[in-house]
Amino acid sequence: MSNVYLNPRVAALFVLGFASGLPLALTSGTLQAWATVEQVSLRDIGFLTLVGSAYTLKFLWAPFIDRYTVPFLGRRRGWMALSQLLLGVSIAAMGLFNPSHQLGVIALLAVFVAFMSATQDIAFDAYSTDVLRAQERAAGAAVKVLGYRLAMIVSSGFALVIADQWLGWNGMYMLMGALMLACAIATFLAPEPERVVSAPHSLREAVVAPLLAFFKRPEAISILVLIVLYKLGDAFAGALSTTFLIRGAGFSATEVGTVNKIFGLAATIIGALVGGGLMAKLGLYRSLMLFGLLQAVSNFGYWWLSVSEPNLWFMGAVVAIENLCGGMGTAAFVALLMALCHQQFSATQFALLSALSAVGRTYLAGPLTPLFVEHLGWSTFFIITVLLALPGLWLLWRKRHIILALDASSH
Repeated sequence: MSNVYLNPRVAALFVLGFASGLPLALTSGTLQAWATVEQVSLRDIGFLTLVGSAYTLKFLWAPFIDRYTVPFLGRRRGWMALSQLLLGVSIAAMGLFNPSHQLGVIALLAVFVAFMSATQDIAFDAYSTDVLRAQERAAGAAVKVLGYRLAMIVSSGFALVIADQWLGWNGMYMLMGALMLACAIATFLAPEPERVVSAPHSLREAVVAPLLAFFKRPEAISILVLIVLYKLGDAFAGALSTTFLIRGAGFSATEVGTVNKIFGLAATIIGALVGGGLMAKLGLYRSLMLFGLLQAVSNFGYWWLSVSEPNLWFMGAVVAIENLCGGMGTAAFVALLMALCHQQFSATQFALLSALSAVGRTYLAGPLTPLFVEHLGWSTFFIITVLLALPGLWLLWRKRHIILALDASSH
């Protein structure tokens, strides 16, 4: 299992995943904390939440990344390096201003940071898809998750401590900018994909051809439905999990925060790494099925918490198991998205598929979970989340020949 993680194609994704995760909190939670400390009005802080719109809309300019190439470092790494250099400078530049007097300037810089961060994500996802061999995809997905999660800790939790105790907010943002610039070194050292595919000949081809290439696949609609359904039960179970643990299960906010940060984060990372290693042995289909079943069954832990007396250790075990299984499922699921992408259009196709995968979480789990809980109660709701996982697993079994063909064609 360890050998696959030491491979240069996989190992490079750790630092690149860290670079991908670093800017997000700096334009959302950490920026809101800074504005709050500087006594910015609630209305203005509310408008800052719009800064992150670029992450949702990144599929709109993904074809541009597929079509055009930066004149250094190759088709994918050139865009990554350019994004990281601009991110380093613009994040540091945020530290030159103060939100209490220059909120407009900081907001504009934050919008630019979010845009370049989303652009980096487009190029990085495409690079990961292009550079990894089939048997390395789950391990690569796991390492990306590890780097991304650690960066989120650094740019949120650690950043607040650094700002409060050592460097102040301005110095902290300058430090984070320098850290992003350091991450660009990994892009310069990362290997090029073994098979280099030429870019589309026109921007129109970059927009239209990825859709045509995907829908020429047999049973393309079934694949899209599978992408929406695979993590649906997991999405519903997690939609109000913090609210449930505090309001439904009777734990304090401090207990929930501590357990989620320690047990939850550690288990997600371990789950992704274990899932990546196991998938090298099991293959894509068996991994998706096994990890999907584990994701579904792990939701019974929340049901048990809903019908039993509060017990901190048991709550920690439930959160750990649920995150462990979720991390394994995520590693296999990201590997599936990689396998579905055509290398010539991997930036556009991955951006579209990952946006589609968020449909269940954003437009189904978010709005419907409160309704289910209000009408059925927590215990019945969590049983339903297990049942909601079954249609995706059934469809996966029915379409197993497609997944098995993806595995076979990539070896």
